[in-house]
Amino acid sequence: MHLCQRCVFVFRCGRMSPALQQSARILHQRSHDIRSTAALLQPSHNPLPVHDLSQKYNIETWRPCGMHLRALSSSVQNNSSDLTQKKDEKHCVAYDSSDLHQESLSDIHNIGLDAVVRPSPFQEICEEEAVRIQVPSSLPPVSFTLRPYVDKSETLNKLVQLGVDLWKLEQRPNVGSMLVKLDFHADVAPRLLFLKDLGVEESKLGSLLTKNPFILTESLENLETRVAYLRSKKFSAQSVAAMVSKAPYLLNFSVERLDNRLGFFQQQLGLSFEKTQNLVSRLPKLLCGSLEPVKENLKVCELEFGFRENEIRHIVTTVPKVLLANKRKLSQIFDFVHNTMGIPHSLIAKFPQVLNAKFLRIRERHLFLEYLSRAQYQPSHPSYISLDRLVFLPDDIFCSDVALASLEDFEQFQKTL
Repeated sequence: MHLCQRCVFVFRCGRMSPALQQSARILHQRSHDIRSTAALLQPSHNPLPVHDLSQKYNIETWRPCGMHLRALSSSVQNNSSDLTQKKDEKHCVAYDSSDLHQESLSDIHNIGLDAVVRPSPFQEICEEEAVRIQVPSSLPPVSFTLRPYVDKSETLNKLVQLGVDLWKLEQRPNVGSMLVKLDFHADVAPRLLFLKDLGVEESKLGSLLTKNPFILTESLENLETRVAYLRSKKFSAQSVAAMVSKAPYLLNFSVERLDNRLGFFQQQLGLSFEKTQNLVSRLPKLLCGSLEPVKENLKVCELEFGFRENEIRHIVTTVPKVLLANKRKLSQIFDFVHNTMGIPHSLIAKFPQVLNAKFLRIRERHLFLEYLSRAQYQPSHPSYISLDRLVFLPDDIFCSDVALASLEDFEQFQKTL
């Protein structure tokens, strides 16, 4: 029996399943039967090789697995009764694995079996070979989430225990790969101790790192220099800790930038250093964000709203959020309070909190008072209602003390709007 080198390789591979081995045996048994039948059909006086029978008896080629097997066509069956009788007398040759083994020993070097040979696990190797062995990592090389790395990475595990929201960080570009590469003891732990010594509460560390994970890549020397600068500007330790908690990116900026920002607000608003310090302490985001919204809101208050410089200064120092407020919301509130309610600039500057209130609350309460004929906002008139009482009192107290109505009446009125 003749087998191709590919099938010899398959037979000799130890990883074949029993079902596959049985199928291969049946296939090669059939090929051997066909060759045996063809040999019996050859005339005794003029024997022909098997590969020449295709020309004499119109044999067609069948190639199931790379071996050239030949099957007799119907013309051979009609050629002669003797040939048909001899074909019916074909016998099956049993498959003998020992014969196959002996027949294929000479082809071992030709079929490349050495390429699949694996060393024995009990074979001793030298130290140099052991070092060169590459152990495949159980972690995926590429992932869209940090979940597979949490159990394997001490850094990610500790950050989760601190309350860091990894699902938020993995949505930001390059942040996930940065966290995976950090070493907890060398990179993360020293900066956590620095923030704790600074005065940041432990319960706020998770929120701080969620908003600003890049503080873990800042050098401790730069962090200490920036804190020392703030302390040199008469900011107390409690103020610095509160500023870092409110504005997590504060310590990522250089000393030059922090100094330029403080100088800008002091000169642009005409404030003293103490008032500038108080302004920045209450809203430390002024040192971190862009200055374009600040400049735009200052121009809006001066040119569009018509406030004077001293009024703008009072508004900003009382409600610093006005500097970073949305321009559209700010214009909407001012237009309703000044043009619809008829409140002058002086009263708005006296109660600037109204510019930071919700527009819907102002509108609902003013319309309710107007419905009750109690919308009186002039201090010189009786039944005067100040803006702070209009805006910041709870609904039940507003109804009982200001509107002199029940809470149910106010709720029913809200449904009509």
